[in-house]
Amino acid sequence: MAGLRGRSPAWDRFGHWAPLAAMLVLAFTVLLLLAAIWTDRSDLIKSEQDAISAAQPPVTAPAGYAAAASGEEDLELYSAIAARVAAGEPYHQVAVEEQRARDFPVRPGLAVRLPTLAYMTAALGHFGMAVLAGIIGLLTILAWYRRLGDEPGGEEHRTIALLLLVIGGAIGLKAQYLVLHEVWAGLLLALSFGLHRPGKWMLAWLAAAAALAIREHALPFVSLMGAIALLRRDWRETLAWGVLVLAFLIGLAVHLTIVGEIISPADPASPPWLVLRGLGGWTSNIVLSSTLYLLPGMVAAPIALLPLLGWAGWKSDAGLFGLLLFAGYGLLFMLAGRDNNFYWALVITPCWFMGLVFVPRALKSLWNSARGR
Repeated sequence: MAGLRGRSPAWDRFGHWAPLAAMLVLAFTVLLLLAAIWTDRSDLIKSEQDAISAAQPPVTAPAGYAAAASGEEDLELYSAIAARVAAGEPYHQVAVEEQRARDFPVRPGLAVRLPTLAYMTAALGHFGMAVLAGIIGLLTILAWYRRLGDEPGGEEHRTIALLLLVIGGAIGLKAQYLVLHEVWAGLLLALSFGLHRPGKWMLAWLAAAAALAIREHALPFVSLMGAIALLRRDWRETLAWGVLVLAFLIGLAVHLTIVGEIISPADPASPPWLVLRGLGGWTSNIVLSSTLYLLPGMVAAPIALLPLLGWAGWKSDAGLFGLLLFAGYGLLFMLAGRDNNFYWALVITPCWFMGLVFVPRALKSLWNSARGR
């Protein structure tokens, strides 16, 4: 009779464990949020940056390009490189020279950014890049408007989810940040995520390819897209993502070869990127790459992790992909990246906070399961 009522033998065998499993998930969530409070590094990093900014006078960026605010030397570097490329100088030579002059590391070759964004900025200028960012931003909102309408439970939360999407991407769209590679990669990946559907992936592929051409940190997104297509046994899509990865690796090899011919063993080397900062690396990256930086770290850190619970609780294709994607990047931030690499999180922050809209549903579901309902 149980089978006639829709209960399977497997449910009869394991279903009584559901309340315990739900209680364990709730307990783990509470412990994780408490750990975020005590391990967050964002206040410490902000204090260190303020001290450095106070000790160093700001440098004026080249005319016609985004000026770096408060001594943000990375922004000035990329602005200067784009200005020289716009004047007709070769990118790789210019990038190495500028990084040497400013005592930026150029070894290993990955310390020199891919040339795509510099050529885009040189061709379009600062105003043109701002217009392009606005267009991509509007397309991203439209793509997510449609995807939220297609996914289970998405339409009823669409307005707030889109507002969170705008908030998540807003900090990266400040004029002075448009020279940052992570800003463009994050915006394009958000567009790709919103455009993707099983069987309808070409536009998503193009957006992700553009992101990967700008910043190699888009590679986990592309790899996950390919892995999920493989699990669905969509061989054409799997092949397309695989071809993109292969093309990127070839392009990266060419880039590193050119850089290797310019640099020398006497050039400054980058400190290690594998520094194992733990949970504080994840939370501080998110906090400092979003409007959460306005809050004290002990408040901002747990809020920074809450979206993951929402993505886990959204039972849809988008929810599953978001959970795997953001958990994977969170692991990356815990293992790799120094404190001053916090802006790596701009690759995911546009979509990250959308998970907040599904947190109440996830908590309600867990609470009901823990009570045996």
